[in-house]
Amino acid sequence: MLEQVRLRNFGVISEATLDLTPGLNVLTGETGAGKTMVFRGLGVLFGGKADASIISTGCTQAVVEADIVVPESVAVELADSGAVLEDGSVAIVSRQINDTGRSRSFIGGASVPTAVVTELGTELVAVHGQSEQLRLTKAMQQRLILDRFSADGSVLARYQELWEKRVQISRRIDLLTTDAAAREIELDRITRILEQCDALNPQPGEDRALDDEANKLTNVEVLHSASSSALTAIAGDDSGDAGAMSGISLARKALERERHHDSQLAELADRVHELEVLASDVASDISHYVSTIDASPERLAFVESRRSALRQLSREFGDVDALLDWATSARIRQNELSGGDDVVAQLREELVSLTADLTSQGAKLTKLRTQAAESFASKVSKELDGLAMAGARVEFVLESAELGPFGADTIQLGLISRPNAPWVPINKGASGGELSRIMLAVQVVLAEADPIETFIFDEVDAGVGGAAAVEVGRRLARLARTAQVVVVTHLPQVAAFADNHLVVSRGDGESVHNSSVHQVADSDRVTELARMLAGLADSQAGAQLATELLEIAETERRHAE
Repeated sequence: MLEQVRLRNFGVISEATLDLTPGLNVLTGETGAGKTMVFRGLGVLFGGKADASIISTGCTQAVVEADIVVPESVAVELADSGAVLEDGSVAIVSRQINDTGRSRSFIGGASVPTAVVTELGTELVAVHGQSEQLRLTKAMQQRLILDRFSADGSVLARYQELWEKRVQISRRIDLLTTDAAAREIELDRITRILEQCDALNPQPGEDRALDDEANKLTNVEVLHSASSSALTAIAGDDSGDAGAMSGISLARKALERERHHDSQLAELADRVHELEVLASDVASDISHYVSTIDASPERLAFVESRRSALRQLSREFGDVDALLDWATSARIRQNELSGGDDVVAQLREELVSLTADLTSQGAKLTKLRTQAAESFASKVSKELDGLAMAGARVEFVLESAELGPFGADTIQLGLISRPNAPWVPINKGASGGELSRIMLAVQVVLAEADPIETFIFDEVDAGVGGAAAVEVGRRLARLARTAQVVVVTHLPQVAAFADNHLVVSRGDGESVHNSSVHQVADSDRVTELARMLAGLADSQAGAQLATELLEIAETERRHAE
């Protein structure tokens, strides 16, 4: 639920704060005061299109921010992502739009991708403007509505899983049955490289090992000289030169003779003994190294030849390890390409089996949609009766179609405007005002089947007046019994049903300031409704009619309770 919304530098709004409550919140005000900009700000907050044109003249950044009370499950998820929540359940969500057109989103002080805020909004908030009503006329949106009302996404999810597998197998068959020349070239290349690889039989890391060995063999003389000199210096030689080991041994013996006189000397004797052992080990290792130095020209020639062959074979892949990785997957591809008709036949068998499963799952989906369509149409038509469209009915038409990514149906929502009138697609048979009321009826019905926490409406009363406007107010109030509803409206018949009435007033000059957005109640509310009714806030007739509207709304509220 939205607790508070704050906007800064949004079009004509310099700064505004909206305190929202549970139930029905209405936002009214004179034309140009900024009502619709508030709605647009909320749309931008939850991932809507943001560009520099919404920034107030002379400013470099626009900001919209909201305090949202989130369910426990969402709070845990947000906390795990690094967001800090107020009182454990209030997420501060904001979006900044710069004059460059770039934007940044934040949740609980943590910067997040806009897609994360969009997902949060999808789960908690439904934003409906005139564009949403137009989407209602699109086949894709109509299918989404029907599937949402059915409240069983598992059938569609399973169908789409099967569809994706079928698409993948079809692609593999296409690759194996089209462009034979290209496949033959690919097979020849794979076969040629694999034959060379098998003949050479490279081992993992062999190229690096051969590089090290080649470096050693080309420097064998200096390596032999260095290691021999080191060995003589440590262990001595046959000519009588004493090495370091002889001196260390004498030092150790001298200390050992007197170690019993002092513990510190005994410790030094132990350390010299360790040095003697270490020197002996090093001398042994150097001696072994000297004996393994191979000065064979034949070995050097073999190493250079092997290095050259490996370089040539692996040049395309980078090194020997990359070549071996490629060879592993290439053998699978080789079998597939060389298998030819057998592989294709196997894939086609899988395709037939998958198509059968897909057809069966599609039939389940069609049945589910057919049942949902009847129930949905009945509920929406009942709502229309109360929205001054008595006798009008909506009706889904489902027709069989080829298997597709969303089923085997074409789905179209239509309107029967009066008894015995023909069914007409809703995009052709509904006026602007009727489309507004149909959209509201749809949302009321969907709210019962798939609850959402907050609804935000703009233009929901477009083309509506008189008794129909009163009925729109009633339905919004009814929706507000189970969800928070925020409505931007110019109709007093709608505003009269509000639990919380906010007014945007034009400020001095061209801007609307924070103090201009305020809650009205009692006599102030009567004055605002009178302005909306008669165009004059001090109209006595308008005030009387406004009072009557408020009494009607209050009677409806008590009756509903």
